[in-house]
Amino acid sequence: MSVNFINEAWTDLYYLLHYKHEESLTHQNVRCMQAIKKNNDVTIQHLSEVLDVTHHTASEHIKRLIQKGYVQKERSLQDKRVVYVTLTKPGEEVLKRNTELDEEKLQKLLERFSAEEQKRIIDTFALLSKEAKHVFSN
Repeated sequence: MSVNFINEAWTDLYYLLHYKHEESLTHQNVRCMQAIKKNNDVTIQHLSEVLDVTHHTASEHIKRLIQKGYVQKERSLQDKRVVYVTLTKPGEEVLKRNTELDEEKLQKLLERFSAEEQKRIIDTFALLSKEAKHVFSN
């Protein structure tokens, strides 16, 4: 199987099925928000490691996302020295529009397939997701 073919198909899917982006976000903003969404107990230090940037740079990204109302800081209840960053409800919605496929477009596309074909598509994505998490999760 060709890696190039999978990449081309993936980018076609995202290009054709993404939500309309209405917000002005940088790629790093989106990556920060994804890291917050996909991990538990995220700190600025954790973000700096995930994004491979300095602590200061990660902190600046978070400051801008807080100003936009997409992220908030919360002190740990167990250790008041630890500060976690979490997505706000608007942050969750913005992240969805900037990283997921448009559900209406996707549903319209899936309806063109038989039940068996839909199951194969779902099984394939489930397998890819499971293995990616197994191989690349911290």
